[in-house]
Amino acid sequence: MGGNEGLHLVRPAWLVVHDLVVHNARYNGINADDGGDYADSRAAHHVVFRRLAIHEIGGTGNEDCLKLSGLSDFIVADSQFAKCGGGGSGSGIDMVGAHRGIIAQNHFQDHSANAVQVKGGSSDIEIRRNWMERAGHRAVNMGGATDFAYFRQPLDPVGANAEARNVRLIANVIIGGQTPFAFVGCVGCLAAHNTVVNPERWSLRILQETTSRDGFHFEPAGEGQVVNNLFSFSRRQLATDVNIGPNTAPQTFTFSHNLWYAWDQPERSRPNLPVEESGAVIGRDPGLDASYAIGPNSPAVAAGRPHSGVRADFRGRCYRSPPSIGAYEPEPATQAIARSSHSGQTGMGWPFRSTLQNGIDCSMEPLQRSQVLEFTSIPVREYFRDVPTCSPRQRSESWMH
Repeated sequence: MGGNEGLHLVRPAWLVVHDLVVHNARYNGINADDGGDYADSRAAHHVVFRRLAIHEIGGTGNEDCLKLSGLSDFIVADSQFAKCGGGGSGSGIDMVGAHRGIIAQNHFQDHSANAVQVKGGSSDIEIRRNWMERAGHRAVNMGGATDFAYFRQPLDPVGANAEARNVRLIANVIIGGQTPFAFVGCVGCLAAHNTVVNPERWSLRILQETTSRDGFHFEPAGEGQVVNNLFSFSRRQLATDVNIGPNTAPQTFTFSHNLWYAWDQPERSRPNLPVEESGAVIGRDPGLDASYAIGPNSPAVAAGRPHSGVRADFRGRCYRSPPSIGAYEPEPATQAIARSSHSGQTGMGWPFRSTLQNGIDCSMEPLQRSQVLEFTSIPVREYFRDVPTCSPRQRSESWMH
């Protein structure tokens, strides 16, 4: 409570940080970094953050709940992040030069700029099954703008550089904020099976804030995929569907099997996209309930297309084949489980929604070796047994080195 930072970890390795409350810090809630050794990919690695509650951090500028710089092979799960930063800056989780990470089953609320930001040369980050409400200018910023000196690894003077690569945004519920997600100098990134409700200005953005200069070449934001997402929005409120900035490659994007519903003007639901979309569902009410889930009669049911590496929905159930559009696969009435309201009150006085549910689902699959961190004496399986394993990481490298 109070102070400049709640906790600062320098060059952490094989560490579990869990069950902590941090609030009212001046700069960052928890900061984990590589000690400034930007060229050493093993300077900070194999860290689990779980069951954290970080809120009311800073309030005047670029202050973050959880700051991760130069960290590799990590997990952030089952945590609550709220009211971090101010003046259009600051994030729930801010990653600079982070690699091979999972952000899963967290609750983000009332941020100034972002719930999650992934930039500075970051790669192979999966953001799945999170609840994001009023998360600021860009709920998820896939890419961004980073001073050249802070890239991890250091910039390549010969090859192509990027703010971020292979960021995967899967099965999240994103409510409000100016835009749910932005591809900002992000190359080969994915937004799939997200449920987006009432964005304030844009359904999504394609931007480039870091451009080639000083002898370094940067690839434009491109080769992105926007697939199987559900967008429920007010046509009167949106400035435009997709905000496209200069120096980007929107023609390389793929839009497929999204549902677009302008609830105030259904006849104007069709979006203006940079490329032609296949398999879209347009102007049909998805029938969202209080937790923004679809019912068995929704037009989103079985209207998506299978996507490699996407198996578990927001509640941890396996998507059927063909899958439903959005973050939820509807639950058969015969298997309904009594659920609480989508928001409740914690002892800290701000809403929290648990994304963990009981019942048989994809998360019951055995953990694969490539998805398990093992310490000398403490298997992380015990810390992470209920994080979804239905959606396997799409990478050939093992977490074991």
